[in-house]
Amino acid sequence: MQKITTFLTYNDQAEEAVNLYTSIFKDSEILSMSRYPEGSPFLPGAVMSVTFRIEGQEFMALNGGPSFSFAEGISLYVNCETQEEVDDLWERLTEGGEGGRCGWLKDRFGVSWQIIPSALGRYLGDEDPRKSQNVLQAMLQMNKIDSSALREAYEGVEKVGV
Repeated sequence: MQKITTFLTYNDQAEEAVNLYTSIFKDSEILSMSRYPEGSPFLPGAVMSVTFRIEGQEFMALNGGPSFSFAEGISLYVNCETQEEVDDLWERLTEGGEGGRCGWLKDRFGVSWQIIPSALGRYLGDEDPRKSQNVLQAMLQMNKIDSSALREAYEGVEKVGV
């Protein structure tokens, strides 16, 4: 087991969430699942916890009851190599959820994600402050990140309606 594992606590949707996440990401699998026993405060036989892996990163999900909820102060950051990956993840994770600004979204379970093309970090880290500022300003106008619009901003080409 890795030293630090992201632990996600749901009301009663852990299994559904894990099934969604492992269906979306190609390199993913459910590693283990435990169920609540008789005498627990939850429905006996209901999923208690699920350990799963996405892209080499292990996570744990727990059905902990209605006192738990997610907040935007923590998000799952996904570094995407292509615009097609951004588009696919954005579409699948916002289904039943909601898109936000600057590549952020909430899935239907309330988990916050950032779906970010790797080019964004390169552009924002450029030594030329004019280029990085152009990219930042373009990104601040976006919900789902558009790699071609970022590239145009980086190269100094203005795109109407970004």
